[in-house]
Amino acid sequence: MAATLETLVQDNEEQLRELESVIGYQFKDISLLQLSLIHSSFAFERLGSGLHNETQEFLGDAVLDLTVGYILFKRFPEMREGKLTRIRSALVNESGLAEMARKINLGKYLLLGKGEDASRGREKPSILSCAFEAVVGALFLDGGYGAALEFVQRTFGPLIDEGRDRLMLADAKSSLQEKLQEKYNEGPQYVLEDEEGPAHARIFTVSVRFRDEVLGTGRASSKKEAEQQAARAALNSFTEESPAPAADNQAAG
Repeated sequence: MAATLETLVQDNEEQLRELESVIGYQFKDISLLQLSLIHSSFAFERLGSGLHNETQEFLGDAVLDLTVGYILFKRFPEMREGKLTRIRSALVNESGLAEMARKINLGKYLLLGKGEDASRGREKPSILSCAFEAVVGALFLDGGYGAALEFVQRTFGPLIDEGRDRLMLADAKSSLQEKLQEKYNEGPQYVLEDEEGPAHARIFTVSVRFRDEVLGTGRASSKKEAEQQAARAALNSFTEESPAPAADNQAAG
């Protein structure tokens, strides 16, 4: 017999109340919190429907962009738009959101399919970051902008205070884009070189290229994180004189 959202809430009420305490918010409709914890693999196996957290994740992504943007705008009113965007990108990306999810032990509360659970899905950055966004979406649906802003401010505020410069460097893709745009008026391209492993445990290899020159490569469990790793590798080998030998030759020609 397939489970329903209502039966899941009943079965998991103790854990849901515990998570409420961790995030510092009591839901009027706790089924919204439950929904944010349902991974698509669990929905496929146990619910027999598309009832999972991806729609709330979509909403939470937009709410995070708005709330983090507002916090940065208030914290650094004199900072230029480009730097604000870089800091926000360093915070609201897969690895950053997965780290936030770990801080509240979100993996403990996730509902995963058997295969995903067996492959350590509770530790995967892609799953954790999506669930964190879904929780923010649930907060917004239940308590409005104020509830979401309060949670995001409490979660991200200390990190923003700790290291503005470190955050800017953490978003390697934006840093690399900025360097190449400034010097050559062109940006890099990211190429998916390889995919390996089963569907529930994919590993992606991505290269970053500039004018057909490979500047760096990265491997990770999501394409986004592999791109960040590739950009980081490119920045590590980047020099002012020649980030890519072909680039100078073509520019001269």
